[in-house]
This record gives sequence, C-alpha cells and structure tokens, in this order.
Amino acid sequence: MENKKTFLPLRLWMLTSLCLGLGVAFYYLFDSNTNVFTVFILVFLFAAVGSLPALLFLHIAIYKLEESNYSKSKKIRLLFTIGQTITSIYGCIAGLFSVTENDNHWFYEFGKSSTLYGLPLSGAFTVAMLLSLKKLNNFFTNSYSSLKTIKMETNEIRVQTNEPSHANKILFKGIITAGLILGMLIPMMFVSNLVLERENRNKEVVEEVNNKWSSAQTITGPYLYLAYDVTDKSKDDKPTSIQKHLFILPENMNVSGSIIPETRARSIYKVLLYKSDLKSQGNFNIKIPKEIDLQATNLKEAKICFGLSDYKGIEEKLVINFNGTDYELSPGLPNNSIDSIGLSAPVILNTEDFKKTIAYNFSLKLKGSEQLHFVPLSGTSSFNLQSNWRNPSFDGNVLPDTHDISIQGFTAKWSFNKANLPFSTILTDANIKKESYAFGVTMVQPADQYAKTNRCVKYALLFLGLTFGLFFIIELIQNKPVHPVQYLLVGIALIVFYTLLLSVSEFILFDYAYLIASLATILLITFYANSHFKKWKTALVFAAVLSILYSFIFILIRLEDTALLVGSIGLFIVLALIMYASRKINWYQPHLSLQTDNL
Repeated sequence: MENKKTFLPLRLWMLTSLCLGLGVAFYYLFDSNTNVFTVFILVFLFAAVGSLPALLFLHIAIYKLEESNYSKSKKIRLLFTIGQTITSIYGCIAGLFSVTENDNHWFYEFGKSSTLYGLPLSGAFTVAMLLSLKKLNNFFTNSYSSLKTIKMETNEIRVQTNEPSHANKILFKGIITAGLILGMLIPMMFVSNLVLERENRNKEVVEEVNNKWSSAQTITGPYLYLAYDVTDKSKDDKPTSIQKHLFILPENMNVSGSIIPETRARSIYKVLLYKSDLKSQGNFNIKIPKEIDLQATNLKEAKICFGLSDYKGIEEKLVINFNGTDYELSPGLPNNSIDSIGLSAPVILNTEDFKKTIAYNFSLKLKGSEQLHFVPLSGTSSFNLQSNWRNPSFDGNVLPDTHDISIQGFTAKWSFNKANLPFSTILTDANIKKESYAFGVTMVQPADQYAKTNRCVKYALLFLGLTFGLFFIIELIQNKPVHPVQYLLVGIALIVFYTLLLSVSEFILFDYAYLIASLATILLITFYANSHFKKWKTALVFAAVLSILYSFIFILIRLEDTALLVGSIGLFIVLALIMYASRKINWYQPHLSLQTDNL
C-alpha cells in the first residue's frame, strides 16, 4: 500500500506533464516554422520541474484521503477538486508574471492570462485523472476496506481514526474555501471588463463632443514663406529653372493669454473644453542666405503663415498687423513642410525691407478641448498663460520656467532663446518635427472615476481572501460551519461593491461614491454575519475588519509614488495580525480553542 501511495501521485504528476506537452505540441503541429518535438520536450521538462510542489501536495492529499472514512467515489472527487485547485493556483501565478503593475486594466489582463494558462493545465490534469481512474478505484477501495476493518477491532483505534478525520474535514474545507476565492476571480473579470467598457464609452462621448467643438490645439507661428528660383542643369545638360522656398521665423516673439475652461454635459458624462484669448507680438529680421540671389526671390508670392490643429476652433477672423498693415488670414498654406493645417495671407515685401526689423502683432480667440500646445519657432520667445483651472498638467517637450497653482487657478511662463533650439531663424530645409518641440498645458479632469475604480479592482483578491479567511477562522472557533453557498453569497456581495462604485461614481464625486458603496457592503455583510453566528460581537468584528480594509484601500488609491511602500507595509501588518489572532487555534479540534469565549 505504501508503494501505491507513492506511485499514484508520481503517475498523476508525470501524466499531467506529458499531456500538457502533447497538447502544446499539437497546437504548433500546423506551424511549419516550429519544431514540434522540441516544443514537446521543453514544455514537458518545464511542466515537470515547475510542478514539483504540486507533486508534494498530491502526495499529502492522497495520504490524508486514504486515512479518511469517505467512500471511494468521494475520495476521487475530492482528489480531482484538489488537483484543479492546484492548477488554478499555477494559472494565477503565471497570470501575475504576464502582466505589469502599470497596466491600466490590470485585473482584466490578469484574469485573461490566468485563464489562458490555467485551462491547459486543468485539461491536462483531467486527462491524467481519467487515465488513472482504474488504479485510483482499486487503491481507495482497498484503503477503505482496511480502514473499516481497523475501526471494527477496538474502540481505541476508532477514536484514533476519528481525530484525523476531523482534521481532514478542516483541510478539505480550507481547500474548498481557497477554490471559492479563486472561482470568484471569474466574475471579477467581468467587472473589470465592465469598467473598461464604460471607460471606452466615456472616451467615445468625449471624442464625439470634441469633434463637434474643436480638438486639442497646437499653435505654430507666425512665420514668413518666400519662394525663389535657382538654375540647374537637366538630364540633357540644358539649364532649367527650379523653384525652391525658405521660411523666415520671428527674431523675437512674446505670447500671452488666458484659458477659460468649460465643462459640457453629454448624457451622464462630462467633457472638458476651453476657450482661449491669446495675444502675440514680436518682430522679424528679414534676411536671406548669401547663396540666394535677392533678385531671384519671388516677393509677390511672399506669405505670412500661421499653423494650428483644428479650423473649427477659430472664433473670430484672424487679422495680423505686419509692417503697419493689417492682413486677414484665410485657410490654406503654401507649403506643408512645417504645418499641414493652418492659415496664410499674401504680404507686401520690398527689397528695402530686407536687413530691416519688421514688427507684427495679432489677437486670437481659439477654442479647443483639454490640451493647448505651442511650438517655439523663433529666435527668442516667451509664453505666459493663466487660467482659473486648478488642475493643470504641464506637458510636452519643456516644462515651464516658473508656475504657480492655487485654488484660484494657475499661471505659467516658458522662455526660449537661440541656444535652446537646434535651428536658426532662416530655414531653407524646414524638415522640423514640431511635435518634438511642442509644449503647453493639458486641462486634467480631477475625478477620473474609471482609473480609480480600476485600481480598486486590483485589490479584489485581497478583499476576498481576507473576508473568506475571517469567516473560516471564526466558524472554526465557534464551531458553526459556514456552507460554501454562504461563502458564495458573501463573495458576490464583495463583487457588487465594485459595480455600485462604478455606477454611483458616474453621477457624483468618486470619494462620495466610494463611501456609499463601502458602507452598503459593510452593513450587508455585518448583518449577514450576525444572522449566522447569532452574536453582535462577532458581527462587529466583521464590520471593523472590513472598515479598516476599505479605508486602507482608499488611502492606497489616493497615493501615487508611495502606494507600493504603504501597501507592502499594510499587508505585512495585516498578515501579522492574522497570525497573532490564530496562534491559539487548535486546528485539529478548533471547538476546543482558547479563543472561543472571545468571539
């Protein structure tokens, strides 16, 4: 019997590894670029080595099942449940390693990866159990008959047999509880997917409103466009005239303005828009490179240009005063080297204007959504912005030199000079990637309920594990078993918390939604615990633990840089408290525990 006890877990372990290797090899069978035999060997070896801890657990499980007084069919079912629980744990471990903490939808990706890795393992173990079913039947039939004979010999042996049986019940109940915790991850996947769906719907609404209002704006200019002719030889060695162009950037540019945010409601969603009032002034030092003949320039084609991202954002006609004359800009650019979207106007230039400073100024009222960026195309420039929006994000290539954020809003200033930028004010080849130099401000929504809800979902396993563990310990201490269906109901209550949080936070601030959802869940589980254990003192223990847990998670959500540190310290303290609270529990006879009177 001892040999069989060792042989059976080895058989299951080996068959599971073989089935997994064959399954993966069959998957790659029709891939001509993959060596199927190599895949089989690698998967088999990796599975065999990685599942050595599972081999130990199977050996312990078979040993415990042999000593129990269950029927052989129940023993086989319990062994199958234990094996499936182990494969689920391996799937979750693989899922943890396949996702990153920075993933916005961590729990959804974790659930998908865990299922992807766990299902093949589960299938392989199922096949191994089917192939070993006859031997398991024979083994458990003999062990059951032997146990029955021993029980009939003396009362002493019966007492010795009953004590391990009671411990086995605790072990199996613990395994079932762990399986329920893992099983509750499946509906959590749907909750995570629901958060993703609502977030995408919000983005669609925001994009729809932005398209009708105006998109994020990036402003470039003003700058001058000049065309000139050069003579070159054709393939037949005949002289031919080729038209080229150059751009003249301002020598000095000063931009100042204000941003007025507007929040528009669309259904249950809120979209952040803005209006801006900008003023720009500066001057051009018009000159051309020595290699270009001034007489070859087409001054009649000279244009002043201004780039932006979306025409719909222009609230009033754009008039620029250049060299003392007003010019109204109209859509269209003579060349797309710097901007693909923008406005331009023909300007009057004479040869007398070269090597001379020409001033300009204009005012611009521009609408946009969320983001306003600038490109510093000039020799020396400064940008000053102010707004009553209290949650700006200064982004782009350059942070502001100075900024101030208060409850009244923000002010910010950027400044540039010729040494900051890798181009001159005269460009013959305007191959500039303006995105590399853009800077500005993004108007951040202060209540991103979807991101915060998604962060809450990441801690779902902690909620489930601690709550189920608390029920498990108290039921052992008070000797009042909690049925798996009751565990399931408590788990569903914990999951409904996230749907409550998501739905309520779409109407009110996230902090208030979190308070409402957590209070509702705590009260529900507290009253349910009181109805089962018939003690308000025990129910209040649940209320206190859940309140601390929800408060702890709320603090982690509010933290950014120190979330990992605080979370690790908090989990360590929680583990220490659990170990301290369970130190006097007699796991073989928990109803005799010294802590019974305390709860």
